[in-house]
Amino acid sequence: MQLLDTYDWIAIGLYFALLFGVALWVIFQKQENTEDYFLAGRNIGWFVVGSSIFASNIGSEHVVGLAGTGAAGKFPLIIYELHAWVVLMLGWVFLPFYARSGVFTMPQFLEKRFDQRSRSFLSIISLIVYVITKVSVTIYAGGIVVAALLGIEFWTGALATVILTGVYTVFGGMRAVLYTETLQTLILILGAGCLTFLGLDAVGGWGSMREELGPQFFNMWRSASDPEYPWPSLFLTSTIVGIWYWCTDQYIVQRALTAKNVTEGRRGTIFGGFLKLLPVFLFLIPGVIALVLKQRGEISWDTPDAAFATLLATILPSGLRGLVAAGLLAALMSSLASVFNSCSTLYTIDIYQKRNPEASEQKLVNIGRIATVVVVIAGIIWIPIMANISGVLYEYLQSVQAYIAPPITAVFLLGIFLPRINANGAYVTLVGGLILGFFRIAMEVMSNSGIIPEGSLLHNFGTMNFLHFGVLSFILCLGTAIIVSLLSPAPQAAQVDGLTFSTLSKEQKEENKVSYNWIDIVASLFVLSIVIFIMIYFNGK
Repeated sequence: MQLLDTYDWIAIGLYFALLFGVALWVIFQKQENTEDYFLAGRNIGWFVVGSSIFASNIGSEHVVGLAGTGAAGKFPLIIYELHAWVVLMLGWVFLPFYARSGVFTMPQFLEKRFDQRSRSFLSIISLIVYVITKVSVTIYAGGIVVAALLGIEFWTGALATVILTGVYTVFGGMRAVLYTETLQTLILILGAGCLTFLGLDAVGGWGSMREELGPQFFNMWRSASDPEYPWPSLFLTSTIVGIWYWCTDQYIVQRALTAKNVTEGRRGTIFGGFLKLLPVFLFLIPGVIALVLKQRGEISWDTPDAAFATLLATILPSGLRGLVAAGLLAALMSSLASVFNSCSTLYTIDIYQKRNPEASEQKLVNIGRIATVVVVIAGIIWIPIMANISGVLYEYLQSVQAYIAPPITAVFLLGIFLPRINANGAYVTLVGGLILGFFRIAMEVMSNSGIIPEGSLLHNFGTMNFLHFGVLSFILCLGTAIIVSLLSPAPQAAQVDGLTFSTLSKEQKEENKVSYNWIDIVASLFVLSIVIFIMIYFNGK
């Protein structure tokens, strides 16, 4: 593998200069109130919204892991990269309700639709999950990537990146995050696109690669009895996780809430949905290319996760290596910036402001900055813990979403489709579903550690396929929400009017109709057609 040379460092230096030039420009803009600091003044256009949605989703661990998935031949997992149609649901189904209610956060929306209990519970759970998973995993994986690419010590790379990202997030707020993510999206697509193009050229084209590996290698649909990825549970659980992540999670939805209006927000989600299709070609395919080159003896790597970095360092020319390295750094920094700002927003709006309703706008902005600093520090403290935890837990993090998503997805879906679902039903579902999810994690760890004997009920529960568990948990959550709601009083008018489809007024329905045109519909159908084409193409035939 070739180390970065002078021209690579020049490319990386130019990238950082441009990045912080944009960040400084934003920092000196007006940011005197919470709407500007946390939602960029709700004045962002569709291109920036869509770019930010994409950049927030793609972290360095995502890039490396997806390439590793391709190198390991685990094609069923690409279904998580085909969630463009779920991103469209955010714009067409959920966003109008969020925008109409004027909320800053998803817990805030739950309070309007249900009550304070659901808001508080979701706020606390979201913060814990963000710090333990999103922040820690991104910093840990990012530190490894930075150390490998730049040839520096792990701690130096991890600390430098998290501190630099934290600085412009603290001072620039959401607007700095959005504009720097737009730049990072362009760099990442350009760099990874070059790697895919040159990689395909190196293996003799797509046809040659497909012929060498065989069509079954590219099969994403395994039988319903497959022990790892049974297709019915894979499709259902990935959809449940997708709706939670793309339509109800503060981390992503906050980007859509920054839009000037519902029209721009929806178009941003359509554009974001289109960009979401790119990782299959930009990151997964390079992993497959690396596998073919390894089989031919042209490159070598120890684990599938090393495939992307090995391919990058081997086949790219000087200067272009630096550009792709900058793209990986961009992916790391954009994910960190997104989660820093989301944590800051959740704490300030859902916890601090709730307890201090008289706090001034400037006070809330300052609290938001302090909260960001705390999250940065918490992420740094967690690095040595992540570095010393076995790889088993890191693998568990990939399935953790299937454990925490079902109750949240169930509550939001039922909340906007069924007016009869009340506060008691929502709260019991959130608490019960998340307790079940965390119990599953504990049983899985204990079962795989040998603490729970094989053949026991708890062992079977802890080792059942996580995809089957996701479906089972979702069904239980739906039933719980409906039964508890029917056994308690119906919600008051203020909790449903305009917040569910069946309670929209005539004026609100008309607002929805005029917020889109035929271009939005055609663009959405175009994205859907690509999703369907990819699903049909990768069928192992």
